[in-house]
This record gives sequence, C-alpha cells and structure tokens, in this order.
Amino acid sequence: MKKLRVGVVGTGHLGFFHVKKYAGIAQAADIVLTSVCDVREEIVKETARKYNVEYYTDYNKMMHSVDAVSIVVPTILHHQIARDFLKADKHVLIEKPLTKTLEEADELLALAKKRNLIIQVGHIERFNSAIRAIEPFLKKPKFIECQRLGSITKKARISDVGVVLDLMIHDIDIILGLVNSKVKNIEAFGASSVSNHEDMANVRLTFQNKVIADITASRLTNEEVRKLRIFQEDSYILMDYMNKEAVLFEKTNNVLGKKQLVIEKKDALEIELLSFIDCVRNNKKPIVSGVEGREALCVALAILEKIKSNPHSNKHFAHKAESFASFGV
Repeated sequence: MKKLRVGVVGTGHLGFFHVKKYAGIAQAADIVLTSVCDVREEIVKETARKYNVEYYTDYNKMMHSVDAVSIVVPTILHHQIARDFLKADKHVLIEKPLTKTLEEADELLALAKKRNLIIQVGHIERFNSAIRAIEPFLKKPKFIECQRLGSITKKARISDVGVVLDLMIHDIDIILGLVNSKVKNIEAFGASSVSNHEDMANVRLTFQNKVIADITASRLTNEEVRKLRIFQEDSYILMDYMNKEAVLFEKTNNVLGKKQLVIEKKDALEIELLSFIDCVRNNKKPIVSGVEGREALCVALAILEKIKSNPHSNKHFAHKAESFASFGV
C-alpha cells in the first residue's frame, strides 16, 4: 500500500506539535511526513531541519507533496487555505474553530462533499482520555457546568479571536455531543480587558430538551482550570480535562457512593491525528467532521452576538473577576 503523505501548514506553538506527532507515528501509521509550511522562514526552516522534511513559505508550493494536511494557522486564514487544498483534492484537518463565518464553513463543506474529501476539525477534547472514560456512565444530563480558565501570559495563545472561539468552543462542541438537542435560548456576558476581543465570557445555554449548560471561559486567571461537571438523575460526574481524572458520584439505595474512574492516559493529539489518518485512508466520517465543527461554530457565533448586545457585560465581569480573585484563581 502506498504511504499516505502528510504535511503541516503553520509551525507555531500548536503546529509544531502536529509536526512532532506526525513524525512520531509515521512508521506505526504507515505515513510519511513530507513537508511543512510557514510564512516565517527562519522558524519553518528550523522545524524542517529537525524532522528532515521539505519546507515552504507558500503553501501552494507544497500541494504536490501531500495527500492530507493539518492547517494550524490563525482562524482568519482557515477558509482560504483549506479551500485551496480541497480544490487540489487534498484532505484537511483544520484546527478549531472551523472558520470565522458560517458562510465560509458552508463553502468548505460543500466543496469537500462534491470532491469526496475529508474535513476534520481539531476539537481535541473529543479525544481526551477522560472524556472517553465517562462515556459509559452518561445517561440523561440535566445540568452541565464547564470551566475553562487560563492565563494569556503563560502561553502564546492566538490573538485573532477571543475566548469564545479560542477556548469556550471546546466545551460547546462537547456539550452539543452530550445533550443531543437544539439550543433554545442563550444568555451571555463577556468583557475585554487585555485584548481587542472578549477575554472573559460566561454563558448559559438552554436546550429544547430542557437541559441547561453553564460555561465560563477566561484567559485572565492565575492558574489553569479545565473542568466539566455533569448532573444526572441519581448521579454526578466531575471530570478534569487537564489531569485526565474523573469521579462518579452515584446514589444507590439512597446511599451516595464515590468511584474514581480508571483512565488510561493517552496523548489526545496523537489519537486525533491517528483518527484523521484512518478517516482519510478508509473514507470514514471523522468524530468531529466539518458538520460538527460548523454546529459548534454556529453556537459560538450566536454567543458572541449575545455578548455584543448585552449592556451589562462589563458590570457582570467586574463581579466575576472579584470572585475568581477571592479563590486565588
């Protein structure tokens, strides 16, 4: 069988890890990492030297060398670059969010469908070992709470979008998969502090099946928190994305028991890339296809519209910031 040729466009902080993982799984996955691309020649040249691959500063010049590609660039460039690769009959893994607008997303989905190509969206939390561990214990959630808090100074995070499209969209995608119902109502607050986009956001989603989800995202806290709480009939699940830990509290005969779930800690990015390769090679639908990526984007954009139209956002977040500070977060 001919080896699948893969490449990476964008060799910044996250793109570098795509390169590293592809190189690490190449032999086992029967692929070959052929090329990398970045407009910053010094950076991409060093990455290419380290992994002994070709490098380009123009992604159009690398298309001859790949069958599939990871696109890890600022969100505003997702549509243009993915469209060009799809037109060249290449499969694409696009880091989240899928695109900046629904119109851009729809064009990519239509193009991929027409050419029978794979679009996978990089919602990496779907491949988190902790998420997989709690799946057997999921019943009918009634209330879901998510916290995704971090510091903008600890990592060179993308700056072309705010926390809704950068951080919160992970939890939006997870929740949409858990609830399996349409969003009925959105309440949202947000505020900018150190960037031109919202740096904090607090959202309540109410679904048609009456499930409620509260989501908080911030990049202005001192320590990183990535937690998911799911309240169900007679049970409660607490999950920690970062530490890959999960606890099940379950009531049996009116007695509340506590069970630490066994989690085989695996590298989520590696699993994600292996899944992408499998989908390309066997023409499978990705766990997070372009369709799921569009659904998460649709909700995220609706949240941003609610934040923009809410006159109380700054007041709300002044209180939130004080609350975080009181807990040393």
